[in-house]
Amino acid sequence: MKENKNYILPLAILGLMFFSGGFAASVNGILIPILNQSLEVSFAGAYAIIAAMFIPFVLFGYPAGQLIKAIGYKKTIAFSYAIYAVSFLIFVVSAKQESYPLFLTASFLGGIGNTFLQAAINPYITILGPIESAAKRISIIGILNKLAWPISPLFIAAVLGSTLDIKVTQLDVPFYILSGLFLLLGLIALVSPLPEIKATGEDDSNEEESQEVAQYANSKTSILQFPHLVLGSIAIFFYVGVETIALGSVIDYAKTLGLAAAENYSWITPIAMSIGYISGVLLIPKYLSQNTALKICAIVALIGTICVATLPAHLSIYSIGIVALGCSLMWPALWPLAMKDLGKFTKTGSSLLTMGLFGGAILTVLFGWFKDLFGAQNAYWLCLPCFIYIAFYAFKGCKLR
Repeated sequence: MKENKNYILPLAILGLMFFSGGFAASVNGILIPILNQSLEVSFAGAYAIIAAMFIPFVLFGYPAGQLIKAIGYKKTIAFSYAIYAVSFLIFVVSAKQESYPLFLTASFLGGIGNTFLQAAINPYITILGPIESAAKRISIIGILNKLAWPISPLFIAAVLGSTLDIKVTQLDVPFYILSGLFLLLGLIALVSPLPEIKATGEDDSNEEESQEVAQYANSKTSILQFPHLVLGSIAIFFYVGVETIALGSVIDYAKTLGLAAAENYSWITPIAMSIGYISGVLLIPKYLSQNTALKICAIVALIGTICVATLPAHLSIYSIGIVALGCSLMWPALWPLAMKDLGKFTKTGSSLLTMGLFGGAILTVLFGWFKDLFGAQNAYWLCLPCFIYIAFYAFKGCKLR
């Protein structure tokens, strides 16, 4: 695909989509301490709220890819927002009835919406322009996604007047508002001028690069025959898990440490990730390749994990920012590295990568379980083997053909 300079409007629209996805996901992080205190749910049970949001990725990742094939990217995005709106209404019922099972159900349904949204917007932004600069485009809109995480507690505070000692029964009004907002976003997506696009080698283009990719992809009969894609989906599994832990646990960790105004610490991770994203925008691909960026970030994340788990507790919470800085360019780099040269398998390949987001379910529950068993600080050791694998993918796995 040749360079297309007309990215401003599509990036603005996709930026709004990325922001809304981050906002919806961060709501689950707010619920962890509320459920733990108000409904006396264990930390493992409270973190299961986040897990419920990620389980649909493995169940609906493939159907999401098939839906994109059938109706296109734009209509799939609109469909995802309709599911989100319904999930927020179920959150209202959950709050009124103080029902933990209903909270899990609402989170699961929101996860279905997130699955279709992620399956559409991530490959779209990846193939919107040259694959070599995909990490730069993802970094631009990734800033909005991560800044949405600390804004959700501010939204709750603005509606309820406080984010401290909230009772479950107080949450109905915020969720009513969110349901209406996400319905509006669905309509915006449906009428937006986003064009339907195809990846290099996915169509019948006569360009030399497109023909080479198509020839390589056509020699395969299954997406499992692309080692860099399969290993990349595993890397995304680990990445999403540890990033969700870093973003979703910081308020809970601050409260566990007894720090005043715990919600203010929610800014640590998105600010750190935004610094990384800005670096990606400025450096990729002119000064830094996507592969090199992934290598650097894996090393930074490993250092940050060790700091979180070993420094005095009142300092270790700031080290979560180092972990988040390491996570920043992993997502922008992993997608283009894993989707390179898939040709006609692009949409199916993106489904496999979307299924990798299931890591957010497994690792967050493990983290909550580790916290119950070993304490809040020691639970962060869980991130270490995950970043070791991502480092392997950066140095070796992404190059396998």
